[in-house]
Amino acid sequence: MDKKNEKPIGVFDSGVGGISVLRELVKIMPNENYLYFGDSINAPYGTKEVSVIRELTIKNIEKLLDMGAKSIVVACNTATSAAVRVLRQMYPEIPLVGIEPAIKPAVEYKEKSRVVVMATPMTLKQEKFQNLMKKYENQAEIVPLPCPGLMEFVERGDLEGEDLYNYLSILFGSVNSKKIDSVVLGCTHYPFAKKAIEAVVGKDVQIFDGGEGTAREMRRRMQCASLINPSKEKGTVKFINSKDTEEERELCEFLLNLKM
Repeated sequence: MDKKNEKPIGVFDSGVGGISVLRELVKIMPNENYLYFGDSINAPYGTKEVSVIRELTIKNIEKLLDMGAKSIVVACNTATSAAVRVLRQMYPEIPLVGIEPAIKPAVEYKEKSRVVVMATPMTLKQEKFQNLMKKYENQAEIVPLPCPGLMEFVERGDLEGEDLYNYLSILFGSVNSKKIDSVVLGCTHYPFAKKAIEAVVGKDVQIFDGGEGTAREMRRRMQCASLINPSKEKGTVKFINSKDTEEERELCEFLLNLKM
């Protein structure tokens, strides 16, 4: 067997949020090895200038490739918007996928529905998101909801605290004038706050995120490139974080194994 197949899939995020995508990858490709890099020291990316986000993302992807990653998942909506196009030009031979808000399945879930898209202020400003929204604006009422500060709750491991519920109640107070049919989690950190979001918006509101679709797309691209690991044994997951603290490693392990 080509040793290249045994190399890890590199997964990158601005912090620990991309672990929500890593969980989906492990679910559908449990025999692969994974190398997860979170740039928590520079988080949040969602409030930075595009040029800064692009520079940080490229530098960190290069780090993963130097460490032997055979393919790359950019598990951060903001970094995807800012840098994936450039990265694909730089590394055309590497299977590389980004993530985008799951607006399509949310719009298709119910006709003429009201869809709230939660995302960082930067993701919502990006041309990529604006184009995605325009594509579906005739099929549903799409309401962008900037969520400055939400990812920081997840970075702290605060997934169900009173402060988080208060934050979300105020946030949704601005869009609750009419019934919401579905919510799109447009940042990979947000699935970890799903329980709190459900408690605020109600159980009858459908919640969508792009993690599963991203994982399936990575498997497809790796199959096309003949890079699937044929091993029958469970793969390994290695966490690296720019903060490089024991607390950060413990948080990563906790989020990977969290029952959701």
